[in-house]
Amino acid sequence: MECTVRWMGNDAGMSFVAESGSGHAIVMDGAPDAGGRDLGLRPMEMVLAGTGGCSAFDVVLILKRGRHAVSGCEVSLNAERAEADPKVFTRIHFHYKVKGRQLKPEAVARAIELSKDKYCSASIMLGKTAQLTSDFEIIEES
Repeated sequence: MECTVRWMGNDAGMSFVAESGSGHAIVMDGAPDAGGRDLGLRPMEMVLAGTGGCSAFDVVLILKRGRHAVSGCEVSLNAERAEADPKVFTRIHFHYKVKGRQLKPEAVARAIELSKDKYCSASIMLGKTAQLTSDFEIIEES
């Protein structure tokens, strides 16, 4: 896996473009009080978003492989960071909204647990510094 992060220069404040080895790009920026222009996600927001994406991907894949009728998955993450540098995440709560037909709560709970403990590299790494908690709700599709 490869990624190149390039500062956009003095005129851009603290904006950076990250380009992945697969050819996708995204803009990151700092807060205005740190010289940024608020043009993109903060780097730590990217870490949090990536973790949510990693886990949601796992949950959907696990449920699909189990032949459950999943049609939607959303995860909201709420995180706290340490006060002092390095301001690592110290607590992250994942709230999943899983949509489908006749989804069993135990199947959804198991998919979330498997993601957290076995498959999601991002949450497993963050679990080294942060307390990870989760809950979920099932939205029945008509």
